[in-house]
Amino acid sequence: MAKLGKRTTAAREAFAGKENLTVEEAVTLLKAHAVAKFDETIEIAMSLGVDTRHADQMVRGVIGLPNGTGKSMRVAVFARGPKAEEAQAAGADIVGAEDLMESIQGGNIDFDRCIATPDMMPIVGRLGKVLGPRNLMPNPKVGTVTMDVKAAVEAAKGGEVQFKAEKGGVVHAGIGKASFDEAKLVENIRAFVGAVQKARPSGAKGAYMKKIALSSTMGPGLTVSVDNATAAE
Repeated sequence: MAKLGKRTTAAREAFAGKENLTVEEAVTLLKAHAVAKFDETIEIAMSLGVDTRHADQMVRGVIGLPNGTGKSMRVAVFARGPKAEEAQAAGADIVGAEDLMESIQGGNIDFDRCIATPDMMPIVGRLGKVLGPRNLMPNPKVGTVTMDVKAAVEAAKGGEVQFKAEKGGVVHAGIGKASFDEAKLVENIRAFVGAVQKARPSGAKGAYMKKIALSSTMGPGLTVSVDNATAAE
């Protein structure tokens, strides 16, 4: 077993015995122990009472975090003509059609969000096995298949976060940086939890939110009280 570093050991000791914290308590502890040489991401993982093998229990959605993510998003757009020009003007990092498809097929996936106009979907559809597992496949349900590419690119660049329940019913996302003020992190966390709560599928039975944990990139996790995280402000 690899030997733990001093920072990780100190964090684990500080977190020992602390469970079901309020969001505010968890954020305070995480910020105090996120002491890596880079600005660590604060991450959330939510265990949901759903079985994603059933279509009526799939959880997915999108939320524009009130304080952004602190991450610089690279955006790729499948579009032609005026819509391609619109995407470039809005700040898209990569814009193309067949050429972009071929680049992705060649293993060049240097982007964090993929957007497409509806007429591009026959081309994008060929990339399902590549983009799907990376949660990069454009989807009209989260606004990434649209004619309004300007708004989609600006939303992605402005801190919009997509989420999708993975195998085991787990949703995870980065919801800010350790350098953020505590109040801004708390606001982002509550906004994200609220979005997942609203995305509860019709097929979900019993307890929906089973467990919520927060962590920093290099640190151990802390469990947060589901009741506190979902409480109305």
